[in-house]
Amino acid sequence: MQVDKNEFFREVTLRITSSLDIDESLERLYRYLKDFIPMDGIMLHYVEQDGLMYNVSLAGNPLEEEERIFGKKDMPILQIPPKFIQEFRELAMERGMMIEDVILHNQPGPKYFNDFIRMNVPIIKEMPSTMNLELVIQGEEVGRLSVSKYGKNVYTREHARLLQIAKEPVAIALSNARRYRELLRIRDILADDNRAMQRELERISGNQVVGADFGLRQVMEMVRQVAPLNNPVLLLGETGTGKEVIANAIHTASSAREKRIVRVQCGAIPDTLLDSELFGHEKGAFTGALATKRGRFERADGGTIFLDEIGELTLDAQVKLLRVLQEHEIERLGGQEVIKVDVRVIAATNRDLEERVRAGAFREDLYYRLNVFPIHLPPLRERKEDIPALTLHFMERKSREMGLMKTPFLGESALARLKEYDWPGNVRELQNVVERAIITNRDGTLTFDNLVVAPRRTAVDRNLSDTLMFPTLDEAMAEYIRQAMKISEGKVEGPGGAAERLGLNPSTLRARMRKLKIPFGRLRPE
Repeated sequence: MQVDKNEFFREVTLRITSSLDIDESLERLYRYLKDFIPMDGIMLHYVEQDGLMYNVSLAGNPLEEEERIFGKKDMPILQIPPKFIQEFRELAMERGMMIEDVILHNQPGPKYFNDFIRMNVPIIKEMPSTMNLELVIQGEEVGRLSVSKYGKNVYTREHARLLQIAKEPVAIALSNARRYRELLRIRDILADDNRAMQRELERISGNQVVGADFGLRQVMEMVRQVAPLNNPVLLLGETGTGKEVIANAIHTASSAREKRIVRVQCGAIPDTLLDSELFGHEKGAFTGALATKRGRFERADGGTIFLDEIGELTLDAQVKLLRVLQEHEIERLGGQEVIKVDVRVIAATNRDLEERVRAGAFREDLYYRLNVFPIHLPPLRERKEDIPALTLHFMERKSREMGLMKTPFLGESALARLKEYDWPGNVRELQNVVERAIITNRDGTLTFDNLVVAPRRTAVDRNLSDTLMFPTLDEAMAEYIRQAMKISEGKVEGPGGAAERLGLNPSTLRARMRKLKIPFGRLRPE
């Protein structure tokens, strides 16, 4: 048969490199080669570092499958010792059946080799004629490709030379497949280790919800209702009430519990880096972008993203977040590709988002998109029945971190003192107070004598203080600029203008007014 060797090489390369799944690639190669080389089956082996040779994949369609090795997907893994491989090669060379890198055996091999195969693969009743192609990369044998056909004197030197053409692409495919399988193995190990570590961290880090049966009973009921769904959740409450712990509880109870939860402190990321951090960037998108970077949403794909201090997001970032919630897709900074993401969004804030919407600092459509299932976390002063359990929890955890043999003693008077305090910093403040007390009294009794208990406020006092809310810095600045503009009769620059009154450069003042959405120029303030 006349064979175009260049065409033969191209077709072999296409088939053996068609998939990272070496079983699929070998099956495609078998279907092509059997039209040129007689075979009942084809098998791929690789050489391990200890010199043992293992079968890694096989393909074929023998006539008597129940009695033949090829085509049996459940065949045992062969481990062939180096001495058998070497002696098999030497025998082929003695008989003059070594054609380049192909060992050709038209007769059964040596008796000890036949006995070894039959002992390890008892379903074999007859040894076939075989050709073994040695696969070498940079002078080192990485494995072998074996083709076999039942019968004697099946193969010719022309068959061997034809098989030799497949040497390089098959060797590269085997090497790549081994690396790919190793990567999969390492990935599975890392995934198992990560799940185990996550469970251990949740056990010791305080992610468990203390007070779930008392002060947070209603909150936990809402968590149980929403956790199995994929709806966005908005956590509301004062600073230090444990919003991150509740976010963890929602994620842990969801179907995405095996995936990761990515936490983002929106207020801690500079405005200039926010888009890049959340949505990623392409190489060269801006000065210093030396490589493509995945953003937090991509890293959270399939899991949960917790956006703490959501009220601090810029308006540009809010637009992109709205797109994630509506379309489940993002674009990296500087990129054109639309990237699909499946992320459950949990947002948290201690700000009044409705007031932020009225002030134009937060998008109304995003607010209603996030506010599908709001959960309000009560401050610690409204659930003082949780203080004993929280205090003991923090005592045990800090004692364990410090390696103390026993947890310090907590007296009734100390506990009563904790209950009398109003805890403006909520659970976080209680944690800090307990840790400070253990550090200074690690071998004694905790007293909390330094805790200053304010006089008990009446309902009238509390209602009055709740109405005297401090404005944000942006709100105070905006009001200050409006007053200056009013006095200047809408004039920004020049003598008597608002910029002169405020001691600012006119362009700086205009930039701040744009940011704070204060009209100027033709649009006169009220």
